[in-house]
Amino acid sequence: MAGNAFGKLFTLTTFGESHGKGVGGIIDGYPSGIGINLDFIQNELNRRRPGQSKLVTPRDEKDRIEILSGVFEGLSTGTPIAFVVMNADQRSNDYNDLSNVFRPSHADYTYIQKYGIRDHRGGGRSSARETLARVAGGAFAKLLLAKLGVTVNAYVSQIGRVQLEQSYDKLDLSLTEQNDVRCPDPMVAEKMVLEIEAARADRDSLGGIITCVAKGVPAGWGEPVFDRLQADLAKAMLSINAVKGFEYGSGFAGSAMRGSQHNDIFRPDPHNPGNIVMDTNRAGGILGGISSGQDIYFRTAFKPVATIMREQNTVDKDANPVTINPKGRHDVCVVPRAVPIVEAMAAMVLVDHYLRFEAYRRKDDINEGKS
Repeated sequence: MAGNAFGKLFTLTTFGESHGKGVGGIIDGYPSGIGINLDFIQNELNRRRPGQSKLVTPRDEKDRIEILSGVFEGLSTGTPIAFVVMNADQRSNDYNDLSNVFRPSHADYTYIQKYGIRDHRGGGRSSARETLARVAGGAFAKLLLAKLGVTVNAYVSQIGRVQLEQSYDKLDLSLTEQNDVRCPDPMVAEKMVLEIEAARADRDSLGGIITCVAKGVPAGWGEPVFDRLQADLAKAMLSINAVKGFEYGSGFAGSAMRGSQHNDIFRPDPHNPGNIVMDTNRAGGILGGISSGQDIYFRTAFKPVATIMREQNTVDKDANPVTINPKGRHDVCVVPRAVPIVEAMAAMVLVDHYLRFEAYRRKDDINEGKS
């Protein structure tokens, strides 16, 4: 199975299935000498894990990470970092009735068409449980970004029809983790909780939107043409389970503006002579595929969870009509648990482009005869 590795200079390769022995990954390209805070990494996994609140699946996984290589005496060694999280609370029998059935809006049908075989237990490799390896990889990336003064913070800005209207710069993002839906506005968060509970009562599911902002990214990270910074961010977000859309900066709303309304005007920085600033940031912190030094912000849209706890019509592998009534433990809305996943993918993209930027600088130093 191809497509299990992400990144160019900073790479993450993941492995494992939802109901296999465990899920893990291998990070390569991570610089040596970076302090590795295992408590921080575990806390990032805790933010994603199931069973963390009454709003999510009750599957009881502690998601305890074990570092197998690449870290010695609290520092990264520069060699591949391997890690694993063992599965503990599988209930594979819940999926026995689905072994020959294609669940609506799942990857069951397409996996059979490509591979001729699939692991029906919780979706196997297509399960969102794979994303715990991404969160671990993103935690390592965040530790490196912190040394560079870069932060990545995401929050839930919409659940179903309940939408947070304020832009990120008008919010106190420190409040994001203060409620179960990870919305930094407490009043809107309460409405989101009610929206999820109403869907649960109807045995249905919900989607939503996550907004993410990266602060402290200097100008110059990114590439032109095919490896534009926003293109890599888009690929990263669209690779997450259940994601249906991505927009950065003004996004789709910008298509309704005129250029005179949309352009971010350059001007001298009144506080730092010789520096340049912009009055607005509709570009989302990226110009020509390269970071401009302003905040990078984007939104990622998630579809409603495909598994709903009510009868649905479908077909089996022989195209016979069947009715399914799913069992198991499933999220009504995955969006709150996806916040650390979005942050992780963004952090890994930024570290990858930081390393590319540094490679260019080293090449220039060599060309100029500098040591």
